[in-house]
Amino acid sequence: MERFTPAQLEEAACRVAARHEPGRVRAALVAGSGINLAAPGWEKSAEIPYVEIFPFPILSLPGHTPTLSVWRRGPEGLLVFNGRFHLYQGYAAAETAAIPRLAGLLGAPVYLATNATGAIDPAIAPGSLVVVRDHLNLQGTNPLIGEWGRWRPPLFPDMSEAYDRTLRAAALRYARAVGFAANEGVYAGVLGPSFETPAEIEMLRRAGATVVGMSTVQEVIAARHLGMRVLVLSLATNLAAGVSESPLTHEEVLEVGAQAKGKLLDLVQRLLDELRSEAGP
Repeated sequence: MERFTPAQLEEAACRVAARHEPGRVRAALVAGSGINLAAPGWEKSAEIPYVEIFPFPILSLPGHTPTLSVWRRGPEGLLVFNGRFHLYQGYAAAETAAIPRLAGLLGAPVYLATNATGAIDPAIAPGSLVVVRDHLNLQGTNPLIGEWGRWRPPLFPDMSEAYDRTLRAAALRYARAVGFAANEGVYAGVLGPSFETPAEIEMLRRAGATVVGMSTVQEVIAARHLGMRVLVLSLATNLAAGVSESPLTHEEVLEVGAQAKGKLLDLVQRLLDELRSEAGP
């Protein structure tokens, strides 16, 4: 029997909606390792620990804060998830997808995820931004397995346009405007938690990957299953093994994330304004 069921998730969504009134949700944002997100111009109305939301153990992880921030501006709402769940922590695929599914049940039409990645392409320097246009799911699982695939149709969702073209174009435009070196690319999602070997990075490069990380893919599949528009922003925090001559560390990941905070917040604000413009009054 699965530890986490659709019925439990629906109950959690009802509790959050009743207690914290997120309003007409414009989007859900997810912060990756070492990345801090906020909503300039919005007012934070609640900060909810994950332990009060999700019915499974919440494990600590450096660079992640396990809380959901609810932001309001008049009748509009915004959900900011300040940490995520990873397969390498021992979570099941359905648990790693709990965040986008909760966001979808609360009415978010857009899922905007950030993550920290290793650059496979040597032309992508640490601190650059990659707007994801496609992914390779190399994590050995899928969040639609079992009961979760039967929970909502379709059982076999199309993933040919997993990443929204319009949002990608806006993200590239605004990323460059705020000072990022930015390009589109392919995200390779691996299991972790060990960093990849040089041979593995060479394999990923030949498979067409631009950056590599240990998260996000399960979330994207679940978000698209619920019909959400998806945008993923990958912050290249280091060169991958075999590309860099230096040993890889998590501390480096967190440091580059902290350095990019100002530009990321500026970019997020512009994207939120774009979404409000699209949606109208």
